[in-house]
Amino acid sequence: MIIYRYDAFSNVPNKGNPAGVVFEADNLSEAKMQAIAKVVGFNETAFILKSEVADIKVRFFTPSHEMSFCGHGTIAAIVALKTKGFLPDNKSLNIETKVGILPIKINTNDDGEVYISSKLAPAEFLDFAGDIDLLAKAIGIDKAEIDTDFPIMYGSAGIWTLLVPIKKLETFKAMKPVNSSFPEILVEKPRASIHPFCLETFDPKAQMHGRHFSSPFSGIKEDAATGTASGLMAAYYAKYIKNIQHSIIEIEQGQEIGKDGRVKVEVNYIDEHYQIIMSGTAIYVSELEVCI
Repeated sequence: MIIYRYDAFSNVPNKGNPAGVVFEADNLSEAKMQAIAKVVGFNETAFILKSEVADIKVRFFTPSHEMSFCGHGTIAAIVALKTKGFLPDNKSLNIETKVGILPIKINTNDDGEVYISSKLAPAEFLDFAGDIDLLAKAIGIDKAEIDTDFPIMYGSAGIWTLLVPIKKLETFKAMKPVNSSFPEILVEKPRASIHPFCLETFDPKAQMHGRHFSSPFSGIKEDAATGTASGLMAAYYAKYIKNIQHSIIEIEQGQEIGKDGRVKVEVNYIDEHYQIIMSGTAIYVSELEVCI
């Protein structure tokens, strides 16, 4: 079995977020998909299958379990399909996932780079009622470094994460998460990840900076560049920071671990929900051969 590694949200190899991509996975059982994801060890591996209700179906596995959706895995999978010649003329397609059927748009710039735009599930938010002192300790910072001008909120665009506003960019370098403590702190959503963010950035072209500390159930500690959480950051930005109905922003992530990534997000308030469109590219890195 050949697994193709693509680094998502970057056009530079070994930056952004690595994902495995497996083509024509229809003959693989769920157990074999999980075994492959565990062996390759990426934060996510995307398996591409035939669909009866959309153009393709994609399933996503961490080393420990299946995810309903994965932003960087989606970007990697569609870029892989396009660059490997499976989608020669496609400008759009629909993909079946466990959060529903999502529309995808495919664009190519003048340098031949493929950029993917994916609509996510509408943003949902839920108040955090847990212990802020314990939350701060869980990500290795002092409580005073949390920006209390903005609310700490759970958010979901298919996957739940806890959005934690931080005052200063310099705080992110010192963060040392204790992922095993997350479930007892996140009492409303014990399987959620934690996603601190701030409005200071390394790159002046970006509007927000974040890190993503994974749920201990996923088998990984940190995501380098996270599509769904970035989408939620943009929706949070529009709703809780700017109080606006439309926004297009760029989000940076991964600098602290040497994996600089970029996610562009468009947010529109439609039918009483913030609708999210996530955009990014990916680059081919290598092939891995796995025997299961």
